Amino acid sequence: MPSSLRIAIVGTGGVAELHAAAVAAHPHAELVAVTDHTRAKAEDFAARWGEPAVYDDLDALLAAEHPDVVLICTPPAAHPAQTIASVAAGAHVVVEKPPAPSLAELDTMRAAATAADRRLAVVFQQRTGTAAAHVRGLLQSGELGRPLLADCRTLWFRGEDYFAVDWRGTWATEGGGTTLGHGIHQLDLLAYLLGDWASVQGRLWRLDRETETEDASTATVTFANGVVAQVLTSAVSPRQTSSIRIDTQRATITVDHLYGHGHENWSITPAPGFEAAAEGWAFPEAEERSDHGPLLRDVFDAILSGAPLPSTADEPARSFELVSAIYASAAADGAVVTPADLAVHPTHRAGLRSTVAEMRPAEERA
Repeated sequence: MPSSLRIAIVGTGGVAELHAAAVAAHPHAELVAVTDHTRAKAEDFAARWGEPAVYDDLDALLAAEHPDVVLICTPPAAHPAQTIASVAAGAHVVVEKPPAPSLAELDTMRAAATAADRRLAVVFQQRTGTAAAHVRGLLQSGELGRPLLADCRTLWFRGEDYFAVDWRGTWATEGGGTTLGHGIHQLDLLAYLLGDWASVQGRLWRLDRETETEDASTATVTFANGVVAQVLTSAVSPRQTSSIRIDTQRATITVDHLYGHGHENWSITPAPGFEAAAEGWAFPEAEERSDHGPLLRDVFDAILSGAPLPSTADEPARSFELVSAIYASAAADGAVVTPADLAVHPTHRAGLRSTVAEMRPAEERA
């Protein structure tokens, strides 16, 4: 176990800034190298973050620097090959969501990390923060009674300029639409709070954006603990919000935010007769907001100590499975998809497909 971590970043777009800030904030981590397919972008990035070495490609970086951790901030199609190369070179990997274009490729990435005795963490930063940890603890302890019903909404707005980026909006390069690219964050937080899923029924819709992939989706998800959840995801909603509501036997939990949450975004409303008990449900005085920083800090600490990955960074496939099950269900006209079905699915485990009747271009519905 190293006493400090030598970190490399692959891909120097916007999200890489959050990774670099987390590295800079950690007392035992140092950014030593970066690479990007456009060298000028990598050089500009390096100039802002302490002048790490700049390389033209990942192979050259790995051979020269032998980093302890590689942070992968590239489009999804590149993640499998970059992860496999990194763990083979002896590095732990933290990869941005979605972790891969398909579950089968994620399986290969996880197997490669296991074979190399390296850690593979996926960035789902909505799990982090003291509020999410507090609510999860209350749910797991039974303090709030049995959870019954949930509502999960990711209502975002992405205009034509967003989809003008060459790798967005296609199945081949992005792997899916707004469900995979946006809704997966709230789905991941929902599953972090409620646990394993049991079934999915989903539909995909292309309502207004001229893309191959969906710009909206709807789904019903059931969880192993009996909770029934409605899920709505959109890239065409001008008043944006990210929200989750969970109704339990004794309370309603809500979180309403956009891209990150703190204590002020959460509330726990007691059911009649449980007002006194609610005094013990108060959020802790010390607050930490959800962000990349806490997630990467905890991953770095786990690597340094040899501990398992924290709960904020484990279960890399759970929310990806939920998204894939929505796509698989939609392709089968809303049929119920279970984890057992998905495990042997002929297409939606190997790669997502656009052959969904409900996802019609706008001109075909006119």
